[in-house]
Amino acid sequence: MSSSSSIKDILGELQKDSYISLLSKLIGEAEFVQNNPPDLIPQEDKVGRHVLDVLYPFSTDNGGPLIIKNVEYAPGRGNLIIEYPGTVPGKVVSFVGSHMDVVPADRETWEFDPFSLSIDGDKLRGRGTTDCLGHVALLTELLKKIAETKLKLKSSVVVIFIVSEENNSIQGIGVEQLHKDGYFDNLKGGPLYWIDTSDSQPCIGTGGSLTWSMKTTGKLFHSGMPDKAINALELAMDALKPIQLRFYEDFPAAPKEAEYGFAIPSTMKPTQWNYPGGGINQIPGESTIAGDVRLTPFYDMDYLKTKIQEYVDYINAHVEDLESRGPVSKYTLPAEGLRGRIDMTFGVPLPGIACDLDSIGYKVLYNATEEVIGHVKPFSLTGTLPLVADLQKDGYDVQNVGYGLSDTYHADNEYCNFSDMANGYKVFASIISQLEEV
Repeated sequence: MSSSSSIKDILGELQKDSYISLLSKLIGEAEFVQNNPPDLIPQEDKVGRHVLDVLYPFSTDNGGPLIIKNVEYAPGRGNLIIEYPGTVPGKVVSFVGSHMDVVPADRETWEFDPFSLSIDGDKLRGRGTTDCLGHVALLTELLKKIAETKLKLKSSVVVIFIVSEENNSIQGIGVEQLHKDGYFDNLKGGPLYWIDTSDSQPCIGTGGSLTWSMKTTGKLFHSGMPDKAINALELAMDALKPIQLRFYEDFPAAPKEAEYGFAIPSTMKPTQWNYPGGGINQIPGESTIAGDVRLTPFYDMDYLKTKIQEYVDYINAHVEDLESRGPVSKYTLPAEGLRGRIDMTFGVPLPGIACDLDSIGYKVLYNATEEVIGHVKPFSLTGTLPLVADLQKDGYDVQNVGYGLSDTYHADNEYCNFSDMANGYKVFASIISQLEEV
């Protein structure tokens, strides 16, 4: 067997020319993998084919060691599962979660073309460099090196590139479906590293996400006779405030949030507002405010939904007591037997995760980070990752890390640093090496 030090020597460093060549091809596809249904449906196979161009020559189909599976639940949107088999059955290390779709980018608001790779010193610029095509290229290069050198490893190395991460409104085609269909079953025999965070440090906690939509129903009427209307827009504003205030009373900062380094506590806020339309001289009878809750992992999602519904039920029972906006602004019309009403619906909850800091996966990541970066400063954030909480609940040793930059996530003028990605390569090599000794 290869020793720990010799494994790192064999894997060496990330080859800059090869990495940039591949990343340039991936960023060149970014325009076609923007994810914002129904207008933008990504075709992740455009990214996947460049990955396969690099790795397929080393596949078992060509006499090589890599076992490659393309798992497609929607045309043109295949998840890629690549395995380098080890010698000890059941022993595995996996790198999961790097996705082949991106958030949309508007050329008009960028200082450079978001859909072609440009280089400014250490900066690699373009949509997806940080989130997450830079990681797709990084792990592809790692697999290529392992396959080229034919390393003798006890642990199998498994990489899963996923689709439909940036917007999962189209259900049943991404990582959750892979999990349901058993493609993760062989990954319990070692740490599972979710590679889609940032800043080159362990991300030890993430927030859960629950989207909500609050519809308000009043009575449409002429703006010149507001006493005969129930203004759905005003009802939305006046109902949402006490709901938010009660949320912050019931979900204050939990004691463990400080231990895990969460920069902010749980939050509930609106992000969208719609109404059916009409003349400016009409008081609308309906409106909808939508938003989300970001919940730290020390609170339960089912409890959250129960509490929010309690707030809604109370307001509906006491709508006449809501603070209103002027002498004729009101939310009941007793003579007509009408009451304003709010109805809350929820999206699919995505729980957050607090990583196990006593697990072998975390200890190995900690050691590798200290060795390569020179210091370890774990952090947590209320951004949300798919599936990780379910995996942890099912007994997987889930850890999160990434080598892009949080300041450029989902932002205009996105970039990553080559030096950070090169460090990430060394961290992955160190993780693989350390696990050979476990």
